[in-house]
Amino acid sequence: MGSAGKRMNREDKRKVGVPGSGAPGSRKVAIEGTAVELAVNRTSPIRSAVERHLAALHRKRMEAELAAGYAANAALDRRIAGEFASVDYETL
Repeated sequence: MGSAGKRMNREDKRKVGVPGSGAPGSRKVAIEGTAVELAVNRTSPIRSAVERHLAALHRKRMEAELAAGYAANAALDRRIAGEFASVDYETL
């Protein structure tokens, strides 16, 4: 009986959509509130959040690829820099 009371509380939160409860209703309330504040339709903040998330994923992938490329070419880069060291020294 004690767990049934707890379950009812969780269900009540889902129905009401208490912000911060983690219930799907709370996200809907937050999105609708944001849409009203920004005077846009409800899909606009969702689209914006998805775009930001995808851009962050793309940025992380690019950073990982760059790091791998730098590591793979480090020996060659040092050899080429060594070959031009005397020219660089003359220009200073």
